[in-house]
Amino acid sequence: MSDTDLLTRLRGDLTTALKARDQLRANTIRSVLTAVSRAETSGSEATELTDDQVRDVVITEAKKRRESAEAFRGADRAELADKEDAEGAVLAEYLPAALSTEEISSIVAEAIDKTGAAELGMRGMGKVMGVVTAQTKGRADGKAVADEVKRQLSS
Repeated sequence: MSDTDLLTRLRGDLTTALKARDQLRANTIRSVLTAVSRAETSGSEATELTDDQVRDVVITEAKKRRESAEAFRGADRAELADKEDAEGAVLAEYLPAALSTEEISSIVAEAIDKTGAAELGMRGMGKVMGVVTAQTKGRADGKAVADEVKRQLSS
């Protein structure tokens, strides 16, 4: 069994961060590698994750950091929110480039045309989200995508 490219990169970057004594980067990468190991051993038998599955773990970890930062800001804990943001920035290096608002809007419009959901209105949201999610996964916040689908279907 061979390691995936992203997993190999994460392990190499962990070594580099440890040598450079970069605690934030090392701890962040270590937590992702732990989450990957957990995902590999969850279920009835251990399996090696594909590159896409490892990327999904990184996406999940980045989302956790974003949500934690928002919660800490809401509780007036700016120093903890800043730490979560910094960890999120480290994780962003391992994710594909984020889509702009215009790109999301264009993808949603294309999906609405493709699925014929325009005449269904809001009832067509599930169809559209099914198509759009595959194209935006890891590159756009799911809530932002859903909001854009709602906006276009209701207009």
